[in-house]
Amino acid sequence: MPYKSNTDLPDKVKEHLPAHAQDIYREAFNHALKEYKNPDNRKSKSDSAEEVAHKVAWAAVKLKFKKDEKSGNWKLK
Repeated sequence: MPYKSNTDLPDKVKEHLPAHAQDIYREAFNHALKEYKNPDNRKSKSDSAEEVAHKVAWAAVKLKFKKDEKSGNWKLK
């Protein structure tokens, strides 16, 4: 199910990512969910569209943000 707003995101995302990173996550997730709805578009047929969308969303966040090892906070690169 697509996320309409950042408040709908999983707690793991809301609790750890800053607002801008949450925006990136939500937009990437929603786009990937549409893209990979059809199993033929997925590399691994055993993964659900939602599982793939979460992986894509985290990858999108990691393009612009990195996790500070000491504090555990996510910061712009």
